[in-house]
Amino acid sequence: MTDVISPARPIIGEQERSAVDRVLRSGMVSQGPEVAAFESEFSAVVAGRVCVAVNSGTSALHLALLAAGIRSGDEVIVPSFTFAATANAVALAGATPVFADIEAQHFCLDPAAVQGAVTPRTRAIMPVHLYGHPAAMDLIGQIAQRHNLLVFEDAAQAHGASLHGTPAGAWGATGAFSFYPTKNMTSGEGGMVTTACEHLARQVRLLRNQGMEERYRNEVVGFNARMTDVHAAIGRVQLTRLAGWTRQRQANAAFFDAHLEGVVTPPVAAGAVHVYHQYTIRVVGHDRDAFAAELRAHGVGSGVYYPVPCHRLASYGLRVDLPATEAAARECLSLPVHPSLRRAELERIVEAVNTVAKAGA
Repeated sequence: MTDVISPARPIIGEQERSAVDRVLRSGMVSQGPEVAAFESEFSAVVAGRVCVAVNSGTSALHLALLAAGIRSGDEVIVPSFTFAATANAVALAGATPVFADIEAQHFCLDPAAVQGAVTPRTRAIMPVHLYGHPAAMDLIGQIAQRHNLLVFEDAAQAHGASLHGTPAGAWGATGAFSFYPTKNMTSGEGGMVTTACEHLARQVRLLRNQGMEERYRNEVVGFNARMTDVHAAIGRVQLTRLAGWTRQRQANAAFFDAHLEGVVTPPVAAGAVHVYHQYTIRVVGHDRDAFAAELRAHGVGSGVYYPVPCHRLASYGLRVDLPATEAAARECLSLPVHPSLRRAELERIVEAVNTVAKAGA
């Protein structure tokens, strides 16, 4: 049987291994000079914002909320069509996640739904740049300004994405990135908080390190959410390759746009740069899960992300009317788009999708 094309394929090479060996030989394995260098270098991705490295994308979201003073009694508007970490970070900060609907084309928060979700208890909005497509930050920013709300960007999947020339992670009070192995770049595990506010940056630094900048001078109650120098060294190497990998993802997506038939391909908003963490189609008129099974039988793996929206998870269990979210949860299927795909694999993916779509028509 033909090998199945994997929906994700992290790229770890000799440069990453050499970087790890360099750190191990140095004897400085925990947070140190590699973390500081990674923070400085990642700043270029977010228009020069201050960057604070942490141990995961979830920690980046959580600590940013705490640093900004989000607390019990506050409401934060979030999408339900996202990974649970988005809402979990709000709940872990003691606040209440309020789920709003997405807009159907780009799978990101619908500004109209955000406006309708604002209450006197709303303190913030947390848009997600889902699958690598930026949310409508200009419109969301206008809503936030009108109601005196903070904006926290979940940019876990959007390294290098932008809208109208402003990068993801450079719009809100903070941005939060993930370096999990399947992301567009990885540090093995890790995250980054980005902000234009030195006070917020300092608060995140305190919170990630047991509440202290100076050893044994604990200023607040904090966490152990530090990134290690081992992880930062991997991230630094990956960062040098991010731009090239992004171009390849975009080229792969353009090939799919031009050749896929019988499915709804992902449009890109005017002024947006999509970095295709996922190439997510809509399977309409077919059973999505059966479609995915047929693709696998044809040697093509795929991903079904967020089949249960956050508001319906057992951890929240809410009844909320979110029709665009429910439709996306039924219909979305992510195809392999990673930069290591060969032309022959791209052609196999197209052939498989078109064959399955035609057979089920």
